[in-house]
Amino acid sequence: MLVIFGGLPGSGKTTIARALAQRLGGVHVRLDTIEQALRNSGMLRADVGPAGYMVAYGVAEDNLKLGRTVIADTVNPISVTREAWRHVAQRAGVPSIEVEVICSDRTEHRRRVETREADIEGLVNPTWDEVVTRNYDSWSSGPIVVDTAFKAVDELMAELVVRMGSVRA
Repeated sequence: MLVIFGGLPGSGKTTIARALAQRLGGVHVRLDTIEQALRNSGMLRADVGPAGYMVAYGVAEDNLKLGRTVIADTVNPISVTREAWRHVAQRAGVPSIEVEVICSDRTEHRRRVETREADIEGLVNPTWDEVVTRNYDSWSSGPIVVDTAFKAVDELMAELVVRMGSVRA
């Protein structure tokens, strides 16, 4: 199965995606890691653009074809990237589940964005202004929504696994 995560920076996506990958024994495909590796290669003269997503799609599809569950950890801000992820699952012949991670407490979300440290060497985290002014399309296909504002990771994980089971059933 392909679990397609999305959500604004600082919402808690990576924390939840990592926990889910660990719980399911899945492969965690994190776009930030791929994009920073591309920047560090020195081969790109401009912004990474769609290159990171294209690499992530390929890595995910390879792992899905091996029978692995893949957790795709990306902002996924526009409908075209979400559709591309669904096509990855279709090509691999596996189901996909979409999960949007939000932090409904704006003060807490801002605190996270402004205080978090990058965990990938060379990565520069976005500012609060960059997060709130980012182009971010509404999800049209009704993802599972996980609100990280008021619950612990363990509690969110238990709820998410149950909700994923009901979507697949």
